[in-house]
Amino acid sequence: MKKKILIAEDESIIRMDIKLMLQDHGYEVVGEAGDGDKAIELAFLHKPDLILMDIKMPKINGLQASKIIANQLDLPILIITAYSQKEFVEKAQQDNIVGYLVKPISEANLIPAVEIALHQSDKAKRLKQEVLHAQQEIEKRKTIERAKGMLMQAEELTEPEAFKRLRESSMSRQMTMESVAQEIILKYK
Repeated sequence: MKKKILIAEDESIIRMDIKLMLQDHGYEVVGEAGDGDKAIELAFLHKPDLILMDIKMPKINGLQASKIIANQLDLPILIITAYSQKEFVEKAQQDNIVGYLVKPISEANLIPAVEIALHQSDKAKRLKQEVLHAQQEIEKRKTIERAKGMLMQAEELTEPEAFKRLRESSMSRQMTMESVAQEIILKYK
């Protein structure tokens, strides 16, 4: 599946050049914006895999638009600028900004930057999913442990006996241990 890219650049000639370079390399350009407002609107509409965002644009600048997009959507942004001064680099250090390109942009520096940005974004999404999954597993474990403790206290069972009761109930009723644990917690509250 083609990766979807949004281009936010106020200079139409540069925007067109970038679009052609991306399309030549198999990327789908889902939108083009000439200012920060339009970039935000198109980001919400298309939810692209990557946004190429110029810093200096009319209305809302690229850094402000990037912050708004980061607060609402988890989309990676590759910053484009004619400025390489330290202050712009420092201002561009937001979590969703995955790279920085200085104009003039050539195919030789655009494509590798896009590929790296997309790779880093995919990696970050996988890590976030793994963290979320781990947090959910911890919550399940806490629920089971709490129910086990309640069973031990209410029915004067040892820890292995309480766990065995939970497991057997789960198997015989074809329910997850977490569901059985939730019932026990409600019963003994």
